[in-house]
Amino acid sequence: MTAQEIRHKNNNLLLDNEEEGKHKTTAMPAQQTLTMIAAAAKNNALGKDNDLIWHISEDLKRFKRLTSGHAIIMGRKTFESMPKALPNRTNIILTKKKDYQPEGALVVNTVEEALALVEEDAQPFIIGGGEIYRLFMETCDRIELTRVHHDFDADVFFPSIDTSKWAIVNQEDILANGDQPYNYSYLTYEKK
Repeated sequence: MTAQEIRHKNNNLLLDNEEEGKHKTTAMPAQQTLTMIAAAAKNNALGKDNDLIWHISEDLKRFKRLTSGHAIIMGRKTFESMPKALPNRTNIILTKKKDYQPEGALVVNTVEEALALVEEDAQPFIIGGGEIYRLFMETCDRIELTRVHHDFDADVFFPSIDTSKWAIVNQEDILANGDQPYNYSYLTYEKK
């Protein structure tokens, strides 16, 4: 599959059913859970040339299900890799560009400003890219990682997870099939 075909399939899946989950209500937990969500290869590859490097339909559906109705914090390049702001989410962009004004998103210039915008959200998500993941690694409470069991050529990477600080609390392994050529696992990490 070409990079253009992967981008097209990923964008269609992320942006379809915009009404899905709009009326979802969740009770506020006693404490906020700041969650990092990513899909990274065995070599921690995330993407190349500002695009994802694989298409895993079920993983994108899981991303939509988990993040729907919540705030998502991302870097400018991640936002610009999408055709528009993701629906049914508060899109927050962390960038050094002071005059950046994209449609459908809030813009902040510091981690502290981003966290202030999500104070009322029970489970805001950090969605990338690589530098944004590094900035929030110490702040997050949970990591929802899809580990694609294959190495890819990439120019953006997920930071290493320090297993002295993080523990896997849930794992689901998925085998390759006709539509999906890679084995992958859903891994949920929580701070020790």
